[in-house]
Amino acid sequence: MVKNKCDVIVVGAGPVGLTAGLALKQKGISSVVIEADPFGRPRPGSRAIYIHNATLNHLEETYQGLGFTLARNGIIWPINRTLYKGKEVYVRNYGITNNQDPTKLPHFTSLHQDEIEKHIYEACVEAGVEISWDSPVATLDISDNGVVVTTESGGVWEAQYVIGCDGARSVVRQQAGLTFEGPRTADTFLVLDVKEDEENPLPLERTFHYQHPATGGRNVMFVPFKGGWRVDLQLLEGDNPDDFTSIEGVKKWLPKVMDPKYAERVTWVSTYRFHQVVANSFTDEKHRVLLAGEAAHLFAPFGARGLNSGVPDALKAITGIEKALESHSEEERRKAIHLAANERYIAANWNRDCSTTALHHLQGNSPEMNLKRELAASLVSVVPRLGRWLEEGPYGPKFGPPELTTKY
Repeated sequence: MVKNKCDVIVVGAGPVGLTAGLALKQKGISSVVIEADPFGRPRPGSRAIYIHNATLNHLEETYQGLGFTLARNGIIWPINRTLYKGKEVYVRNYGITNNQDPTKLPHFTSLHQDEIEKHIYEACVEAGVEISWDSPVATLDISDNGVVVTTESGGVWEAQYVIGCDGARSVVRQQAGLTFEGPRTADTFLVLDVKEDEENPLPLERTFHYQHPATGGRNVMFVPFKGGWRVDLQLLEGDNPDDFTSIEGVKKWLPKVMDPKYAERVTWVSTYRFHQVVANSFTDEKHRVLLAGEAAHLFAPFGARGLNSGVPDALKAITGIEKALESHSEEERRKAIHLAANERYIAANWNRDCSTTALHHLQGNSPEMNLKRELAASLVSVVPRLGRWLEEGPYGPKFGPPELTTKY
């Protein structure tokens, strides 16, 4: 079998894999992106919708104009609002609009992941990134000298390095002998998308309800994105998810928290019990494979830590590979890969801790946290900063990660 050869194989053509392919092309490192699904495959739900400023900057630095394209095609909401049992406890109006300084990237943008992928893919096409669609990976043969990737159809690719961006069920992670470590949440969350009524849209506000009185005390969050809304409903212990996700179920509870017209505009419904897991290492024993994105970690979505950590995962992996390709000894090569992988491993554990903090803040099975929230809500008029604590709690700490170790 004739082998296709290059320096790096990227497995997975989601936003993280496409970013990796684009960055490799820009650096002049020969590469291919291999994707299991065919081109134009249907993708359920909005999934990642929130892009942080840091990620926009990463993408702009990777390919000029990409960060601004995403910002221009997304939306920015000017108001954050938090309510506790129907009582408003925090509101902040940033006074921002999409008509801000066009020379500066905004502090975030919000758009459907399909749109995010489309814009990154268009940049890849423009840059000449090679993508092999409909090529599910079957095996990786990892040696001291490189990796041979064989697809299910019998295609064979050979490279010095592989970056696994192939998601939660990553074949690359499994073939590299790496495993997820961490718990799965006990709480069930329902997530749905609704299409906006463009002629009579809702105000652009991100709103979080603690114990919404119209849902029997369940938490509800509304997040706008370009053309629609993400609605999160935290189910209670003992709830049957089918009662809330069926057409009849959605039509029963959604009109209690949104204009009833949106019950007819639902485009996707799903439920999750979130994993809080990080791979035991972001590289294999031979330092030929690196992981990025959901192949490397899965977090609860609070704080939008998935895609926004996946992009720097990929870029840091490429930094390590670039140094390794230039190294003059096996020790130097392995050190370059180790340091890149370890930096993102530390960041992933920090992000998991942050999302775990957010989950603890949200979960209703802690008498201590329930009391703290109740007291904070009752004292907001006297101590306004308690409202900010309630506002920021569901998203976890914003600053970090911890200082990196350079030990090898």
